[in-house]
Amino acid sequence: MLENLVDKSLAIIDDDEPFVRRLSKAMEKRGFVVSHALNICDGKKLVASMPPAFAVVDLKLSDGNGLEVVEQLRQARSDAKIVVLTGYGAIATAVAAVKIGATDYLAKPADANDITNALLTDVNKKPPPPENPMSADRVRWEHIQRVYELCNRNVSETARRLNMHRRTLQRILAKRSPR
Repeated sequence: MLENLVDKSLAIIDDDEPFVRRLSKAMEKRGFVVSHALNICDGKKLVASMPPAFAVVDLKLSDGNGLEVVEQLRQARSDAKIVVLTGYGAIATAVAAVKIGATDYLAKPADANDITNALLTDVNKKPPPPENPMSADRVRWEHIQRVYELCNRNVSETARRLNMHRRTLQRILAKRSPR
């Protein structure tokens, strides 16, 4: 898969340690030389010391926004292919990620095959449609969760911004996420 590529360096920047371990192993099996960081500070150090040819960056890290690392990597290495991952799939953040320099944007949960395809797809070609797209209920739930987080988990403010009754929102938040 990577036989004809010279630089196989891959940085994974995500604060979910079990996910990083699993993804690192899977990407090493695919021929990548993997390094990782669990926060923005370490991610920036990693990018500054040796800018990788490929990167997988989580949008929301424990110490801030992963787009800071994307921006630094794009400045350090203009040919890098960068995939941004997020648990909050929103069009606004996807546009922001691509404007800053991300090659692709994937909603979690993304597996190693999805990530590899995104990293190795020619930038000028359109990627194939996802095999398992999120359901409309799941997209709605993700949007509500995103607004809820942006409102610092304030139910009243979230309900006001979403133009819904507070009790309705509380019932939605109390349920498990749809598939």
